[in-house]
Amino acid sequence: MSLALFRQIRHALGNLNPADVREEAARPVTVGIIASSPEVLGRMEAFLAPAHMSAERRAEALRSILRNGADADVVLCEASLLGPKGAFPFDLDEPETCIRRVLKDRPELMLPLARRFYPFRKRASQKIVRDVAQENALFCLATAIPDVVPSVFSLPWAVGEYSSDAIFLTVNQIRMSFLLAAASDRPLGYREQKSEIASIVASSFGWRALARELVGKIPLGGGLIPKAAIAWAGTFALGLSMERLYRLGYGFSREERAGVYKDALLHGKEVAGVMLADLMRRSKTA
Repeated sequence: MSLALFRQIRHALGNLNPADVREEAARPVTVGIIASSPEVLGRMEAFLAPAHMSAERRAEALRSILRNGADADVVLCEASLLGPKGAFPFDLDEPETCIRRVLKDRPELMLPLARRFYPFRKRASQKIVRDVAQENALFCLATAIPDVVPSVFSLPWAVGEYSSDAIFLTVNQIRMSFLLAAASDRPLGYREQKSEIASIVASSFGWRALARELVGKIPLGGGLIPKAAIAWAGTFALGLSMERLYRLGYGFSREERAGVYKDALLHGKEVAGVMLADLMRRSKTA
């Protein structure tokens, strides 16, 4: 990596404050549970605060669960009952359906819910990875189409100009690392995640080397599609590896990383194609 590029990344990171993510994740949040019997209430509590959590974290989660709490931030109601307005139906046989609905309808509570309640973590992490991968692919496309970026793409931290896509992508992947750590109830920050951040900066060039090898084997088409597909795939594979690191304590091996990236590259082509068509339509109607 050139020293100049490293300095540009370091300068760009000045706009990215992990304290904002930490504060968002620490936001107090309560979950109300409504059920037909104390037994079902107990099973709902056991789902939201499973026994494998540490004693401290489980006690914190249980304090944030309100039985018959219709005024909680999020209300889960046994699916067979008619719950209050805004409550989410909760089926003990398919609880993941409820988790997906909550995260879709209440995205502003994603980080505090995931940090405090274990069942929300994997779904929240998957959403973070996909969202950031799409942002990176969109950036690669939008910067090549005049007068489109301000109207379709913005991030609170993304101020100023970026001299290359590599800088934006790298900084946004570091932002992703903060979000994933927060959702996984892990320490987050430049010092706390120095190993992950160093790996992201180094891998920003490793992915490109791998991409050059794979692009010749996978028909991606011409124009902007390969560039955006590579951005999507690199971010997606990196995010999945980090999610596993925070969940299990270890990320992907080199072979696993290459396999995930290859599969993601194919999907990235489809994602980039849809995005490009939408951007072109917007640019014509702007």
